[in-house]
Formats: sequence, structure tokens, C-alpha cells
Amino acid sequence: MASTLNWKIARSASFALWFSIVIAALTAYFMSPDTFAPARVAELLRQFEGAVLFVYLFLSVIRGLTLLPSSPLVLAGVLLFPHQPWIVLGISLFGIVASSSMIFWLSNTLGISGYFERKKPHQVAKIRSRLERPSGLLFVILWAFFPLVPTDVVCYVAGSIRMNFVRFISAVFIGELILISIYVFGGGHLIMNIPGFH
Repeated sequence: MASTLNWKIARSASFALWFSIVIAALTAYFMSPDTFAPARVAELLRQFEGAVLFVYLFLSVIRGLTLLPSSPLVLAGVLLFPHQPWIVLGISLFGIVASSSMIFWLSNTLGISGYFERKKPHQVAKIRSRLERPSGLLFVILWAFFPLVPTDVVCYVAGSIRMNFVRFISAVFIGELILISIYVFGGGHLIMNIPGFH
């Protein structure tokens, strides 16, 4: 009985911490979008000098837990390592796969999936319906590729219905590989020509 109570308290505390981080991150993102422009992110990361690669990797992994978009961080990597696109691609993909995996497995453990189901029941039900179809794999690939929707949301729902993990993470990898390759190898053009990216 005591262990069950302790587990519920720990789960509630963990959820509260996650929720606070997400609210703080999204509030900062929408209140001060210029702060998250790739050039600003790159400038901040340069301050870590010798540890910049490690910090960039760390941020790439934990970003998914904040629900912030990955594109500013990927494009900041293009600015930081202009002559090493394969490193940026590798780190970005590793970060997205790692964070997507964490979200998938933590969605039920922390009660995150339940939160989304309470707040957005119709949207979650619609995504769940698509994931459970035979075309669910293609749906995840397209969702991960489309830059205007957060990949993290589909990760939470896939985790809540316990979609086959290998199929799920393979689909995320394929969709993100295409999108991030476009960012990395066409990133200079994006940074220079799209408002808000610089």
C-alpha cells in the first residue's frame, strides 16, 4: 500500500516537473521567438567553447521533452558547424530518435498521455485512429517529415497505445531523416531567406 502511494506521489511529482518545464519553454518560445532564432541559439552555444559539441548533443536529446520545435536547433547546428553537415545530421537524428524513444516510453509512466487525452480528446482520438490502421507507419513517417506539426505529439500517442516500438521509431527516423537532410544541406538558404530563422 505504502509503495503504491509512493509511486503515485513520485509519478505526480514527475508529471508536475515535466509540465512546468513544457509551460516555461513554450511560454518563452512564443513570448520571445527571436531568442530561439538559429543565429541566437548558435551564439549561445558558442559560449561553451570546447564543450559545444557535447552541449549541442545534450540539447538535441532533451529538446523533445519540452515540445519545442527541432528546426531552430538543427539550423543552429548548421551555423555552428558549416563544414561538418554530416555531424549536424548525425547529432540531430540521434537527438530526435533518443527524445522520441523517451517520450514513447514515458507517455504512460508519467501520465502524460492521460493529460493529452483529457485536454485534446478529439485530436488524440483522431491520431490514435490513424496509428492503429495498417497505414499507421506511413502516417508517422509523414507526420515526422511535415515541419509544421510537432513530432513529439505523435510520439506521446504512439506510446499510449503501445504501437510496435521498432515500427514506430523506424518511421520517425525515416521522416526526420528526410526533413533534417533538407535543413542541413539547404540550411544556408533557409537561414538567409526565411524571416525568423536568422
